[in-house]
Amino acid sequence: MTENLTAQQQSVQQQSAQQESVRPKSGRRNRIAAAACFAAALITASVVGTQSATADGAAHPAPARTTAAVAAAAPGLGSAGLLQSEDQQGLNPVGGTVSLTGRQGLSACSGEETMRDLTKGRATGYASVNWTFDTDGLLTESAASAATGAEAAAWEKQLVALVEECRNEPAGHWYYDAPHTLTTAGGTARWYLAHNGDGTVGGGVAVLRTGTRVAVVELTGRPVDARARVEALTGAALKRLPA
Repeated sequence: MTENLTAQQQSVQQQSAQQESVRPKSGRRNRIAAAACFAAALITASVVGTQSATADGAAHPAPARTTAAVAAAAPGLGSAGLLQSEDQQGLNPVGGTVSLTGRQGLSACSGEETMRDLTKGRATGYASVNWTFDTDGLLTESAASAATGAEAAAWEKQLVALVEECRNEPAGHWYYDAPHTLTTAGGTARWYLAHNGDGTVGGGVAVLRTGTRVAVVELTGRPVDARARVEALTGAALKRLPA
């Protein structure tokens, strides 16, 4: 899916944003169920077939409204800075829906909180993507750009705190395990594996920062080779996220 969204997709996103603005906050443990329902709705509005989230220009000319939205975003923060289909080896994505509103839910542990909520609307730009696969599972990413590196560091700290809340859970409940650190020339990330109530691994989450940009990436419902996949996605996201 690209930033050059169809009129139908824009309508779906606008309706979703309006609904989120009036929806009462629910518990963070309801996030996975909400994400699954939201994904089902997005599949009907997405273009079927593995695609890059960047614009292809010729095949999907950009409507004027989409062009205006992209122009309003911070320079360098758009769909090109998010995970692409080619970063998801073995996951077989069938569609991705991009938004620049900052209103996508952050993670399974954050309830209904969004990047716009966390930054109190002060970010200079937002970008998010929701990928669906040909089998069970979701891959989501939400990013924001700050005016300064210090502000980005503060947001990163808040994101880590949100994830850490789900490390210690009662027996039989899903949880995130201990953090792993990944550092590249461009930035740093903390990533965590997610364990189901029976102890099996079912995906993971990562918090990233590169310069003045922060992001959170979460893979859910994909137990096969979860450790390798989450680590690979974290590295790919760091490379994509502009500083």
